[in-house]
Formats: sequence, structure tokens, C-alpha cells
Amino acid sequence: MSPRAQIGGRVGDWQSVCRERDANDPRAYFETHFVPVRISSTEAESGLLTGYYEPEVEVRRTRQGVFTQPVRARPDDLLSADLGAFSDELAGQRVMGRVEGNRFVPYRTRDAIEIEDAGEPLAWGRPIDVFFLQIQGSGRLVFPDGEILRAAFAAHNGLPYASIGRELVARGELELHQASKAGIERWLNENGPDATAELFAVNPRYVFFGLESLPDPGLGPRGAAGLPLTPMASIAVDPTFLPYGVPVVLSADLPDAPGWQGLMVTQDTGGAIRGPMRGDFFYGWGEEAERRAGSTRSQSEWIVLLPHAVAESLLQPA
Repeated sequence: MSPRAQIGGRVGDWQSVCRERDANDPRAYFETHFVPVRISSTEAESGLLTGYYEPEVEVRRTRQGVFTQPVRARPDDLLSADLGAFSDELAGQRVMGRVEGNRFVPYRTRDAIEIEDAGEPLAWGRPIDVFFLQIQGSGRLVFPDGEILRAAFAAHNGLPYASIGRELVARGELELHQASKAGIERWLNENGPDATAELFAVNPRYVFFGLESLPDPGLGPRGAAGLPLTPMASIAVDPTFLPYGVPVVLSADLPDAPGWQGLMVTQDTGGAIRGPMRGDFFYGWGEEAERRAGSTRSQSEWIVLLPHAVAESLLQPA
């Protein structure tokens, strides 16, 4: 379990119930071995739910025409430091940076990465497509000869994520209900390359990728838990609150599915996913997944399913 998670318990608490899993009668298994615990906070009974997907991005092997933005590999000088190696209180926390002289300093900003050409280009895409590829964290690169490779998340530059949709709303360029992926993309196309580059710079976080073959197109990308994501069943969470692998019964109004309720598993995280009831719903890939992910912004109610030992430890007085 994550050493940072506020809810999680011990590894042994989960291993014992996982060994008892029954694929023939999953309902009875969950009812016997788990306790439903509703998540709430002093501020609210529900939390914000958004959506994400694995985009398909048209690319070229060299820079040409409108394909001017590189999909970059992780630079050799981008280093990760595990702070838990220095202090038990910082267990599970990492920082990204590089060595400058004899100092470990923060890594380059988005602008500096582009200016200094940090990271080998793996392919070239349209600037808007590559930016949204970074937001999603992985994607399928479609080459002119029909080859499809997965751009798998390799690293980010360690700087905080900032929403360009929120920035456009703050500037008065868009209303809140217009700040979906489709609305943002429409604004970008209407305002041209210079405005696009200036807006992208608002978000200092930069994501690097590695290329992988796609032997089974029916499998999703690997989430932060290291396992393939499953459409409509995997959710990204804040690992400082919930560890990976926790079953969650989620209730929310989804696009085309008001009053939806389903069983999810925490398998991923993201730069904008912060807080006890903040989730990102994985829709899969393809046009429908893109449409639904881009328009998901709903309040959601959370019930986590915890082994008896974990639930009992949470209910004990401090």
C-alpha cells in the first residue's frame, strides 16, 4: 500500500482477503470480505469527477507541414529523487530535477524544454494534438503507413499542472460550461498559433513519453499502478488519500448516463487530481471516449470497499 495514503491499512490486510477472491460469485465475495465506507469531508458530501481517455494522434516521423510539435522522449538529464530515502516523514514523495554544477535544481519549464530541445523527438504532431496528448498522459500514435504505436507516459518535468481551461475562464474568454476539451480546442483553432503557444505556456508541466508496440488494441495504457486501465472501470485518484487497487462504488451524472453508479478500481493518478473525493474517470479510446471524457464534470459520491481490519482501524477513536 502507498505509505502516503490516509486510507489503506497494511499490505497483509489486503492480501488475506484477495486470496479468498471468488470469481464465480463476486457479489458474495465483496459482501463477505469488505465493508462499505462512505467518504465525506467537513466541506462536502461529494467531490468533483472529470474524465480522461487515450487519444489517437495523427503523427509523422519527421517534422513536416502542420506537424511541427515533437512528442518527446524523457531527457537523459531528467532525474527523480525519492525523498523517503532522506526522511521517513517524506516516504512516497518524489521530486524531479537535474544536476547543475553541484546542485540538484528543478527541471526546465515548458518554454525552456522547447527552446533547448530537451528530449529526443519520437514523432511529430500538430501542436494542439500533442498538448492534449500530454494532458491525457498516454495515447496511440497513428503513422501514415498505418502503423500504430503507444506513446506511454515516461516522466514529467516535476512542475505543477495548471489548467488552460481555467485560465480561459479567468480571462473571460470562455464561460465555465464552455471550458470542455471541445470548447478549448475551438478557441485555440479560432485564435491561431501565437495565442495557442502563449496559452500553453500557462501550464508549466511537460510530459515525456516512450514508444511501445500495441500487440493487443483492446488493452488500455498502464496507469500509475502499473496495470492496464479498463474503460469504465478504472479511476485516477489522489494517492495521498487512497492507495491503488481499492474498489470504489461511484455515483455520478455521466454524459449520456444520468444517475450512473458502478464499481471502479483506483489505478491511476494525475497532476490535477488532488483531494479525498477528486476522481478522473477512464473512458477508454476512440471518438465516443473522447467526447464523453471531454464533457465530464460532475459531482460524485464515493463509497470505498475496505477489508474489515482496515475499516475497523479507521473507526477506532484516535
